[in-house]
Amino acid sequence: MKKARIILIIVIVLLALIVSFQNTEAVETKFLLLTITMPRVLLLLLTFTLGFVGGMITSSFILRKPDKVKTKQK
Repeated sequence: MKKARIILIIVIVLLALIVSFQNTEAVETKFLLLTITMPRVLLLLLTFTLGFVGGMITSSFILRKPDKVKTKQK
């Protein structure tokens, strides 16, 4: 099981390196009134990171347990 995990990590890292080396050219990105020139791999990384963080925040709100309703005891 441990070997399978190591092999999976190596495959993922190799795929990430391949994508990185193939997407080094500069691209212009327009955001609101800004035009930013950056390498395509950086744009991909930023987009992935923003999506991941957004998904984590959304799932934390959805999976949060509701607060227990406090009832007044007479």
